[in-house]
Amino acid sequence: MRSSPASEPPLRPVDTLAQMDAIPPEVEPANLIAVTVLGDDRPGIVADVTSALARLGGNLEDSTMTLLRGHFAMVVLLRTPHAGSEVEAVLHPLTDGGQLVVDVRPLPEHDAPDRRGTAYALRVHGADRPGIVATITGVVARHGGNIIDLGTRLGGTMYVLVAELVLPEGGSAEALERELAQVSRDIGVEVHLTPVDDDLL
Repeated sequence: MRSSPASEPPLRPVDTLAQMDAIPPEVEPANLIAVTVLGDDRPGIVADVTSALARLGGNLEDSTMTLLRGHFAMVVLLRTPHAGSEVEAVLHPLTDGGQLVVDVRPLPEHDAPDRRGTAYALRVHGADRPGIVATITGVVARHGGNIIDLGTRLGGTMYVLVAELVLPEGGSAEALERELAQVSRDIGVEVHLTPVDDDLL
């Protein structure tokens, strides 16, 4: 990444997002940076974060956002020509008041993972108890399954786990189902494993 001309002012933290000048990208976005935002939920967090990042001229490649027991949680992968310290400076105003915590971390580049295999949707539900996630994911791991998405919710005493996994070529869905059925009886939950239609991916 080449440095900015000396005549241009350096990127600086600002008091409010509205005071930020748009920062035009001068080079092709190269850095991959992970931005994590955690804190008390309120309207407008997503808009504030993404507006600040847009002013850097960056591109949001992947992102996930959810509420966890009233706490906002967001992870964004940002492609930008700017350094992590500059991204952190632009987002710093969001942390005023201590209700949000922002973490900015550059990521190394990796080749896309080999995900050849068959995708399955996994749904688990039953009475809440410790160890449900550890038990179910342990079975998946023993059969070579790669969990690529997972979410859980506790509603009253009912615990629900929904995941998407990929079994490698040569993996046996029948064997996975048999072991899942066995452990589900041991921990008192119901488990359903169904193939994912490729047209929906």
